[in-house]
Amino acid sequence: LDQVDVALASAGQWQAGTKLAVVSPGDGFWQAHVAPLAPAWQAAPVGGSSRSESVMNGLECLRNDLGASACDWVLVHDAARCLVQAAAVHTLIAACVQHGRGGLLAQPVPDTIKVARQDMLDAVQGAAVAAVADTTSRAGKWLAQTPQLFKLGSLLSALHDAHDDELAWPLITDEASALERMGQSPLLVASGVDNFKVTYPNDFELARVVLRGRQP
Repeated sequence: LDQVDVALASAGQWQAGTKLAVVSPGDGFWQAHVAPLAPAWQAAPVGGSSRSESVMNGLECLRNDLGASACDWVLVHDAARCLVQAAAVHTLIAACVQHGRGGLLAQPVPDTIKVARQDMLDAVQGAAVAAVADTTSRAGKWLAQTPQLFKLGSLLSALHDAHDDELAWPLITDEASALERMGQSPLLVASGVDNFKVTYPNDFELARVVLRGRQP
């Protein structure tokens, strides 16, 4: 699921906007299990074959069916990052409003970065194994997270423009990369390591530990 949340600015005050979950066509999980717990959310079965296509379709739904306008701010959040905390989102919004530009939560890379090569053959397994080709500097490198906050009109336009370029489209892996392609430089707003994607089995165990640690 990709969650798209619009935040409207009125007279300098942020108001709760439309909350839209983009789900796959024919999806029954949301209605059966999530909708009863999240009555303020709407679901749109317009999910695409990639994250970017799902977000683009969700933005179209917000604009064409739910009354959002091009000048509205939109927060796009990956539902797999289910541990994000409200304080981090508020910090992102405040930074973007202060500087009048879009941005995203991210984390400075803390580890040494290795560039891999796979030109070795394991004699036992008979398969290629990864080996170090180079070590690259971690200075200035960040790990992109969500939510990412942009004006609906500019983000939708950037996604459409990239979608029309068959070489560019596979390289659009988040909203910021679509805006970067148009010459913009989104803000990087530091977030915590707990805003990770719950993807693999071990991630669920780690998520349980994080949630238990947050309980009073």
